[in-house]
Amino acid sequence: MTLFHLLILAVIQGLTEFLPVSSSGHLILLPSLTGVPDQGLEIDVAVHMGTLFAVVLYFWADVRQALVGCTRLMRGRVDTPGARIALFLFLATIPVILAGLILKVTGWNELLRNPSVIGWSMLIFGLVLYWADRTGLHDKKDKDWNTKDAVMMGFAQVLALIPGTSRSGITITAARKLGYAREDGAKLAMLMSIPTILASGVLLGADVADQANWAMARDCAIAAAFAFVSALLALFLMMRLLRSVSFTPYVIYRVILGIGLILWAGA
Repeated sequence: MTLFHLLILAVIQGLTEFLPVSSSGHLILLPSLTGVPDQGLEIDVAVHMGTLFAVVLYFWADVRQALVGCTRLMRGRVDTPGARIALFLFLATIPVILAGLILKVTGWNELLRNPSVIGWSMLIFGLVLYWADRTGLHDKKDKDWNTKDAVMMGFAQVLALIPGTSRSGITITAARKLGYAREDGAKLAMLMSIPTILASGVLLGADVADQANWAMARDCAIAAAFAFVSALLALFLMMRLLRSVSFTPYVIYRVILGIGLILWAGA
């Protein structure tokens, strides 16, 4: 894979991972729309890992608190803010890991990688985001996160396994409907991405190691580095824009792209 191709993939991932427009959907569409060979799930996960490091760096204070809390959680104690965050992240991650394993074992994950599925997911879940953003309250902050909300957002995250849904988009949708302010809902969605992306990275990373495909491993490392830089910049801008901008512009983009893909796939 050429350096330019890896750069394009990384920039697409970095710019779309934190916007509710589905980074995975865009990565799948790239070969379909341009005719270049499909980069494969390994590269997809590599650029996701790059964005993972960007999230960890940006929210390092919260991540550090959760890591410290893990030690108390493993001793059966949930008596600190960090331990509670660790518990909630654990609960929110279980559903998507189990569902992801089922898709991988059955091979359904490959069947979902097509423009028609992405188009319908873009359209439907874009409209759901608009509804949740318009009807959801703004009275909860990230510090109000609780067990019930973590579980509900975790089950919502399972829908992100459908390409075009958007992991950040569906978890933000759930957070908004649960009453979290836009910026706080986005923050929780980003924190939830950390264990989810890490789990998928470990799973597919094992596949790459088993195949001893070192050329692919090199391409993955390059793509992850590019994605890290672009994702950090995108995250920095998005979290600030959310203080004054609603999710409507993203919904409009999703609806237009979704309808276009549905028409194109049916042509």
